[in-house]
Amino acid sequence: MTTVVSHHVLRGLKIAGVGTALLMIAPAAHADPGAFNGYAGRWTGNGTITIANAGTERIRCKGTYIVNNSGNTLQLALRCASDSYRFDLNSDVTAYGENLNGSWTEASRNVNGSVSGRVSAGQVTALVQTNGYAANFSISTRGSKQSVHVTSKGDLREVSISLTRG
Repeated sequence: MTTVVSHHVLRGLKIAGVGTALLMIAPAAHADPGAFNGYAGRWTGNGTITIANAGTERIRCKGTYIVNNSGNTLQLALRCASDSYRFDLNSDVTAYGENLNGSWTEASRNVNGSVSGRVSAGQVTALVQTNGYAANFSISTRGSKQSVHVTSKGDLREVSISLTRG
């Protein structure tokens, strides 16, 4: 009789344990972790900048990204400089599912505008625009590595930056 009771008790505990584990896993599997989780922190790196009628130069960058608790709002501050060019980009964007919207400013030229685009796991693709200017902007993040790429038809033709968090 002890063996039968022990077997039933042990079986009941196993089922309860599996049930508890499933309850703990289920919310994590269905929870939306936030579009910008994994972006927060300080980033530094190098890359190139191509300026119309001036060619391509090496560029050094520092960025700070702040993500809200839900992971759906990103405040970005990215400062870059080459020997002859500098930009100071600030952006505040919010993700609504896979879509994002927000604003940006470039302090050294005193311009600002809107940001719209899409966000998915580790990837942001956006259009930044203001009166008479538009640029395609992408960020790809994998762990502590990030690639930033900007293209436009204005004076600033292309920026490619590789950043590391730390």
